[in-house]
Amino acid sequence: MNKGSFITSGRVAQNRKARFNYQIEETFEAGLVLQGAEVKSLRAGRVNINEAFAEERGGELFLLNMQINAYGKGSVFKPEEKRARKLLLKKREINQIFGKILRKGYSLIPLDVYFTSKGLAKVKLGLGVGKSMIDKRQTEKDRDWKREQNRLMKRQA
Repeated sequence: MNKGSFITSGRVAQNRKARFNYQIEETFEAGLVLQGAEVKSLRAGRVNINEAFAEERGGELFLLNMQINAYGKGSVFKPEEKRARKLLLKKREINQIFGKILRKGYSLIPLDVYFTSKGLAKVKLGLGVGKSMIDKRQTEKDRDWKREQNRLMKRQA
């Protein structure tokens, strides 16, 4: 087996649209409850979190719409690709998140999926408010202006 194709620590997936679509106010780190060969699929980078979000169910947080593709060399037992996955957080953090989610407009969005140096799968969650179309346009203008500034600075140097 070729170990070079697996990620042992570091970022596995990133939700790049999250910071564009949401004004992230706070971030949390949560563990993931995985089944079967899902860890191997994560290490192989076969995950998509672009449409994922977290939701409260029975006093616990679950990550929905996160797609972990089936591991090809896995056993006969293959969990559903877009199943709800339980998030592991401290009770104090869960209560803090619940208090803010109940407010109008707050959402809990996964920003990154990564492995720690100990080999644990973690997800970085962002608590934020959805941006309006005007805010998105302003973000785009700011980004373009910073790019143009960098180009001008390179020409002068």
